[in-house]
Amino acid sequence: MTRVSPGALRLLALVLVLLLVGAFFASQIENYLNARLFNRISSSVAIVALIACAQTLVILTRNIDLSLGAVVGFTAYGTGALVTAVPDLHPALLALAALGIGAGFGLVNGLLVAYAGVPSIIVTLATMAIFRSALVEFSDAQSITTDSLPDWLVAFPNLQLFAIGGVQFRAAFVAAVVIVIFVHLALTRLRPARALYAVGSNPEAAEMAGIDVRRTVLAAFVAAGALAGLAGLFFLARFGNITVVAGLGFELKSIAAAVLGGVNIFGGAGTVVGALIGAILVDLIENSLVRWDLVSEFWREAVLGLLILSAVTGDALLMRRLQRLRIRRDKAAAPVPKEATP
Repeated sequence: MTRVSPGALRLLALVLVLLLVGAFFASQIENYLNARLFNRISSSVAIVALIACAQTLVILTRNIDLSLGAVVGFTAYGTGALVTAVPDLHPALLALAALGIGAGFGLVNGLLVAYAGVPSIIVTLATMAIFRSALVEFSDAQSITTDSLPDWLVAFPNLQLFAIGGVQFRAAFVAAVVIVIFVHLALTRLRPARALYAVGSNPEAAEMAGIDVRRTVLAAFVAAGALAGLAGLFFLARFGNITVVAGLGFELKSIAAAVLGGVNIFGGAGTVVGALIGAILVDLIENSLVRWDLVSEFWREAVLGLLILSAVTGDALLMRRLQRLRIRRDKAAAPVPKEATP
């Protein structure tokens, strides 16, 4: 009989929770379960999935990035300004610009955390404010409007690639899923990417094994910044009208999606596929609360906070339980010392 890995069990449990949440809201909201629900959620999940994936890379190394929302906002405005100034810019070059802007912000965070030794929560809390202030100065109180963007960019999020029944699989959602799968394959197949798990599990042991811990942490922040930059481009394409508050609150969403997806907040465990499912769960709850008359939509942030607290607490209790079981199993397997014969 094959044993199911703890990671697979977590994913199965998360899918079960997702189904239970959907069943609950279906009992509360009239005409809830339909193709429009998937179409509506998939549009926003495309953005949240990318920042959840970005946050996962950082959390795996025992760090956290609170500046992702500001990076999304700045990149959305920056790429919007770029394509407005150069309307004929090739889509691939615009995507590279988004990746480059985000990676640059990630580089700043990574250098301060990995090489200056400043705790990531302090660094990214400060850079969140700095990056947001930089956006205010860069924008000069001007907004990017949908009218100034090329048609292909505005049409991209809702571009239907294929449909199954009334369920539409749109370009932005499919692209986000492909990117998450690519990152997942990198984390499971490539040795440099696997180093993130080693560093998060035990930095000292990783150092002794020949892994450059500081370089690995730096790479995690740069990759997270690049993914957040790409999310900023998706944000620009979906909303069109970009102001200085773009991306505000995505920090909380990214953390919620990651920890709900089974990523251990203490590092070293979790998958980006789980973070993707966590992003779907977060967006499902948010969209459902807007339609549920019994609860004010202003409770959405409180619900996200409660989900984060529950997920982290549950994960900590589970890890302690597993550690106790492992200690008991090791004691039971240990050979009993023989008594000395006279």
